[in-house]
Parts: sequence; structure tokens; C-alpha cells
Amino acid sequence: MPLTRRDFVRTIFVASQATLASRLLSGDLRADEPAGKSLNFAVIGDWGRKGQPDQAQVAHQMGLACQKAAASFVVSVGDNFYEVGVKDVADPLFQLSYENVYTADSLKVPWYVILGNHDYCGNCEAQLEFGKGHPRWTMPARYFSKVHDIDPATKLEIFYIDTSPFILAYQHHKLIGPNIATQNTAEQLKWLDQALSVSTAQWKFVMGHHPIYSSGLAHGNQPEMIDHILPLLQKHKVHAYFAGHDHDLEYLKVGDLNLIVSGAGSEYRPVKSPDTSPFSRAVSGFAMTSVTSDKLQVQFIDNSGKLLYTASAQHTPA
Repeated sequence: MPLTRRDFVRTIFVASQATLASRLLSGDLRADEPAGKSLNFAVIGDWGRKGQPDQAQVAHQMGLACQKAAASFVVSVGDNFYEVGVKDVADPLFQLSYENVYTADSLKVPWYVILGNHDYCGNCEAQLEFGKGHPRWTMPARYFSKVHDIDPATKLEIFYIDTSPFILAYQHHKLIGPNIATQNTAEQLKWLDQALSVSTAQWKFVMGHHPIYSSGLAHGNQPEMIDHILPLLQKHKVHAYFAGHDHDLEYLKVGDLNLIVSGAGSEYRPVKSPDTSPFSRAVSGFAMTSVTSDKLQVQFIDNSGKLLYTASAQHTPA
């Protein structure tokens, strides 16, 4: 049963609190990593704007953070190219909004990429095709999973999903509608349910473009995600769900499920005031994630390199 607003607010207020910091990446900041071997990666969403100032600033700071954390990969949670996706695999936006912007050596690692609603305005297949000739762009399908080793005894499996076809309002959108009409949401839900059920990884994360709950004033809570995706995450005791879509940074928690919004890769929009989650901020930025055998840590960093908030959660067995 979906949470009522009162239950939702009560749940996130009793969520475990994290440490607020105000250090700068341009100084001597080192990732405040949990003890033990860690797997580190960045999460960025809603970024593709031809290297405009906020995007370029976020890219620079993300390069610094990934270098300091020795990040293994980057995750893009969609809206990779504004305003209407790409036309084909030769579209100059691949260079203008991606190759020419994320140039730091620390960002020349695999990028695991999913589609957002703005990508659905264009040629989604071109984004899948682009990866065949550009190794760091990893999008083997519209939804897929990848297993990562944290240490010899601990694995993280990340499930990348395609959320735009679930959003009812897009069915009547001039550009998005025809593209989502070709997608089978029941088949994707069946895949996610089965893939989560057979996973033997100690940690399970899911990445999608649309948030489940959000403090963003532009979009906010997403009913279709609450109805279709949240029950599966809870059923299989997924540890974290990462999203974008709302152009802000946010952390909240529903039960044992950590919810992270990192949709501020190139611009920001207002959030609710007063806050109804442990952390939400209208600022351009990204999230750095660190996972050990027993701890998840997410750092929210803005486009000036300021560490805004650190959220931590202990591992809970599935």
C-alpha cells in the first residue's frame, strides 16, 4: 500500500541522520571512506547542456572527486542530452555535451548510462549504438545489470532500469509518446523482479531516471514509481535507489531503503521549504558513493567543490 503523506513525512524524519560538512574538494579533502576496502563511483544526472557553465563546473569538481576517491566508474541516471536527445550516432551533441566536457583522466572510466525523458524525445537507439564505438559509454540495453567486486567476499549488483515508459503523462507527449509506445513495461518489471530474486550480491542498488519520492518542486513524488517500482525494491530488500529528474540533490530514507536524487548535473531548481527530508538542496552538483562490505556512504558535492552532506547506512542482509 502506498505511503500516505503523513506516513511518508514521519518515516523520513526518523531516518538515520548523516554528518553535515563544509569542506572543499579543492583543499585537502579526502573521501571519508568507511573502514575496509571500498568501491567508489560518482552518480550524475540531467547534465547534457553543451558544456554550459554549471555543467562544466560540475564536471571539473567530479573529476577532482573521482581522482581523490580512485573511482572505478560513473553512473549517469539519464537526461544525457538536452533538450530533445540526439538524432543519430553522429550527432555533435555526443562531443559538445559529453566528450568535450568530461575530459579529466579520472572520468575516463566506464560510464554506466540510462535514458531519461529528454533522451526519449530523440533517438534512443543512437545512444545504445554510440557505446559500440566509445568504450567508456556503457549502455548495452535500455535496462541491464552489472556486478562489481568490493572485496573477495562481497559483491555489489547494480540494476539499471528504464523508467520513462512507466510515466502515464508521457503517453500523450508529441515526441516521447511514440518512443515509449514501443516499450513493454510488464516485461521490464518481470525482468527486474526475476533479476533481483536470483542475485547473490550482498549489496543491491537500482538506478532509474525518475525518483520515487522527491522534494523537488518541479516534479516531486512520482506516483507510477511508487506503484510499480517501490514494491519490488522493498520485496527484494534493495539497499539504495538512485535517480535524477528533479534538478537538485537529496537524501531520504523509507524503512531500510536509501533514496538518493542526483539530478543537478548542469542546473538546479527549487526544493520544498521547509525540508521534509534529512537533506535536500537546490544547487548544481553530483553524488560520490562509497561501498564497503558493511557500509554505504554517499557524499553530495556542489559545483564549487563544497561537500554539502554525507549520508551513511549500514548493510542490512537481504
